[in-house]
Amino acid sequence: MRTSLPLAVTAACSLALLGAASATAAPAPAENHGDAAMLSVLHGVPDTVVDVYVNGELTLDDFEPSELAGPLELAAGDYEVAITASDAPDASEPVIGPVTVGLEAGGNYTAAAHLDADGNPTVTAFANDVSALDAGEGRLVVRHIAAAPAVDVWANGEVAVPGLENPNEESLDLPAGTYEAAVSLAGETDPVLGPADVPVTEGTATIVYAWGSAEDGNLALATQTVEGMHSAPEGVPTGDTEVAAGEQAQWIALGGGLLLMAGSAAALRRRAAVRA
Repeated sequence: MRTSLPLAVTAACSLALLGAASATAAPAPAENHGDAAMLSVLHGVPDTVVDVYVNGELTLDDFEPSELAGPLELAAGDYEVAITASDAPDASEPVIGPVTVGLEAGGNYTAAAHLDADGNPTVTAFANDVSALDAGEGRLVVRHIAAAPAVDVWANGEVAVPGLENPNEESLDLPAGTYEAAVSLAGETDPVLGPADVPVTEGTATIVYAWGSAEDGNLALATQTVEGMHSAPEGVPTGDTEVAAGEQAQWIALGGGLLLMAGSAAALRRRAAVRA
């Protein structure tokens, strides 16, 4: 197996990427370091094992359908992604692409290889929303990357997202909990996917992909989670006023010092009384 990553990607990142082999990846961090961007890769083309080249370098070897790899921490910039047959000697004859994926500093992205609505292979780059969530809420994102017409997405028996088309997405901020999710063709009630329980966790984005082909009968779901979007408290309520978190620590320390001084003074008075 040949593995090399473009530009500033390290060998450690390569091992982490090539070791991922599940439709549900380890949670991706919402934030990264400095001017880097985070990139995950989803393989949503059925029955096709591929190699993935980035800027002409082999990045993923023998990448299987349903696998979700990453996230990789990459320098911001434009990357050319080409997907080839698994036995291709190089990226000169891609089966998908090449396409250019632009990564902005601090961004979090997922590049999905999938079928368009007509069944043709393509690549779509999604920007993952990592904005802060209100306390007690999680984010549910639904992405339609299947060879299928528009669909309705159901949550707990109600249509939550009507008429979602390939390759669009819809994002919902919801109270944390477990939701029964299903997918039907738009305007219909019989599910073509699900129902399945989908946990929505506080401070986390749960991203659900509908991929595969309706005509070939291999529609499936893949999930991804991105963590770290809890709302940071700006202060701690104290009666009728609010004390900022840093100031609160100072007041606690001052209060402790005063209590200690009071205790010492009381002990001195007791010793003075005994001597008298």
